[in-house]
Amino acid sequence: MMRWGEPPVDPLLPPETVLGQADMAVIVCDRYSNVIYCNAFTETLLGFGGSEYIGRSILSLGIAEEDHDQARELARHVLKGAVWEGTFCNLRADGSTVYTRAYAVPLRHPSGSVEGIVIFAREALRSNQRDQDRYGLLERIGERLAASLELQQTLRRVADTLVPQFADHCFIDLYGGEKLIRRVSRHGGDWTPPPGTWAEVGETVVYPPGHFCAKALARRDAVVVEDVVAERMTAPSAASKQLGDDLGITSVIAAPLLARGEVLGVMSLALSGISRRPDPHYDGFDRDLVGAIASRVALAIDNAMLFEEERETALAFQKNLLPGDRPPHLDGLEIAWRYEPARPLESHGQGIQTQVGGDWYDVIPLSAGRVGLVIGDVEGRGARAAAVMGQLRAALRAFAQDDKPPADILMKLDEWVRTMVGPGGYREPADASERRHPLVSCTYFVYDAWSRILSFANAGHEPPLLLIDGEVIDMEAVGKGAMLGVREPGLGGEILYEEETRELPPGTTLVLYTDGLIERRPKDDGEHYTREQAREMLRESVRRADRKDVEAIANAAFEAVPGDIDDDVAIVVVRTNPVRLQVEQRTFQAEPIMVSEARRMAAETFANWGMLDEQAELACLLVSEVVTNVVLHAANTPTPRRELVLEGALGLDGPAGFDDPWEKLPDLGRPEPPTKEFTLRLRRGERSVWVEVLDKDMRLPRIRSAGETDEGGRGLYLVDQLAARWGSRPTSDGKAVWFEIPLKH
Repeated sequence: MMRWGEPPVDPLLPPETVLGQADMAVIVCDRYSNVIYCNAFTETLLGFGGSEYIGRSILSLGIAEEDHDQARELARHVLKGAVWEGTFCNLRADGSTVYTRAYAVPLRHPSGSVEGIVIFAREALRSNQRDQDRYGLLERIGERLAASLELQQTLRRVADTLVPQFADHCFIDLYGGEKLIRRVSRHGGDWTPPPGTWAEVGETVVYPPGHFCAKALARRDAVVVEDVVAERMTAPSAASKQLGDDLGITSVIAAPLLARGEVLGVMSLALSGISRRPDPHYDGFDRDLVGAIASRVALAIDNAMLFEEERETALAFQKNLLPGDRPPHLDGLEIAWRYEPARPLESHGQGIQTQVGGDWYDVIPLSAGRVGLVIGDVEGRGARAAAVMGQLRAALRAFAQDDKPPADILMKLDEWVRTMVGPGGYREPADASERRHPLVSCTYFVYDAWSRILSFANAGHEPPLLLIDGEVIDMEAVGKGAMLGVREPGLGGEILYEEETRELPPGTTLVLYTDGLIERRPKDDGEHYTREQAREMLRESVRRADRKDVEAIANAAFEAVPGDIDDDVAIVVVRTNPVRLQVEQRTFQAEPIMVSEARRMAAETFANWGMLDEQAELACLLVSEVVTNVVLHAANTPTPRRELVLEGALGLDGPAGFDDPWEKLPDLGRPEPPTKEFTLRLRRGERSVWVEVLDKDMRLPRIRSAGETDEGGRGLYLVDQLAARWGSRPTSDGKAVWFEIPLKH
């Protein structure tokens, strides 16, 4: 038997015996943050541990991704010889969350050098560190609130931080007008209240007088009920009170959400029997803590609501600058489009913006049933990019009405973009970041559904996809072209855009998109897909949707690459008609007698197409007027002046004289002028008939104001008054005059 003061037989105990009995996780890491030891309580606390984790990174023990940077900071700090203390969010193997308070010290070699890190961790909010840990909870609430400006995400982060660490139940109710609307209902242990008991998210909440939430709203101060059993409380309904009794609600706190002097709502917390706690009651200290938390939450909610209002306004502004929800009905084409704004940039760690962008697209009806298509992207984000986008769309629509080739349209648009300088005019920028006008990428297409010819020019935009018979290819342009606005004002040189043409087979699908569809899409491991990987997934998704309608193809394109989009996305899908549209064409001599022949051809064609007699007669009348105008001006076209020039007069064969043979003299007779022609082209669509008259005269027609005694000058006036639309456009070798007659069925 040992006596008092006598040493034990074996005074040294193995370290594993001591550390194995510690009610605290002990983790030892090397200089590279790899685990070299963890005691038995580590697995109890974190849900991870044991010999299989030796050699793995400390991050493998369930540290939440949002705290990875904090863990790296811990390692840097301690390896310098200092100590570190802080709170971590840990995700257990069973999916639950636990907050741990960690204390880290350097592991020193007997020589004094730091060889690793020793971390002591325990569950936060333990009674022996109550004050310190609950202030740590307030700090964590602030960090989480600062990371979001989306209202629902802000509310969710608050509830996830408080439950189950500080409460078993968390409710946040916000005013919507005069009513309180439940916005958050979060409970520990994946428990959910039965229907018809506690108000669900989205439902109106009415607190009776005397209820602790009603008191908090009336007093504008936090209210705590330390012992629910000892105090009789009112409840919104009998079912609500019965559920509280069944759960064993022990203590509750309510705090008003005040921001800028206004009451936004109320936040309430409760402890119940769904979890085991050393002390399942709140007290005055907790009331003050929740009051401090509520003030921060209210400010974050107010900021989030202002941000959402700003974002909704900006998105409404942008969507009103883009075409409507439904594409126009156009002959020979099926069209679908989709625009998706990205989520706020804060979710990607790049600062906070409304994510209004400059992606734009349009479908523009042109002359004689032809269609202009455009898709583009203004560099940058925000309201300025959206405003530039709106101006670009309006400018392009105006330029497109000239019916110039796509390359000419892009040159005019480039010149227009370079004039868009900010207030104060142009000055030489010090670097590219000071550019005063925007950079814009776009591709402009013109499609003729009757000839199936697609003409286009590109200004630095992504190539569209062509889907033909189940095969997907990139429609690469030979000349990609520079972005609009890349050349600074006042600099010399000219940027040329090359025009190209393709004949699209029947049933071809064209997929136009902006680069937000394939840029910076996150993987599950935190990395990002490359542009080529994203583009290949896009091709495959579009290929699988080949036999579906254009709306389904647009959705397949948008959903091709997983992950949140980092930039706004515009998609336009165009499919050509599988059958050829009806067209008749004939060329005539530009002589007055051919006016009746052209009218006869038009009348026969309209009859074959089943036009009503009154429509056919009107169309034939306008054909006569346009053809007569072409023939009249063709007959009056001034011929080039011809001069008599003798060869000898130029000194080539000496001076001309009477001794020269007559056959060497030039032909003095008047040559016959070349015969002038015009072409009459008739096109039938589903809702309209288009008439085109093409000739080689470059002069465009204009309406004249004919006097009472004038014999002519009224033809184009009749066309202007009787046709639905009319106009003229230059062609490569002359001009085309056209008009449209709607069909009545």
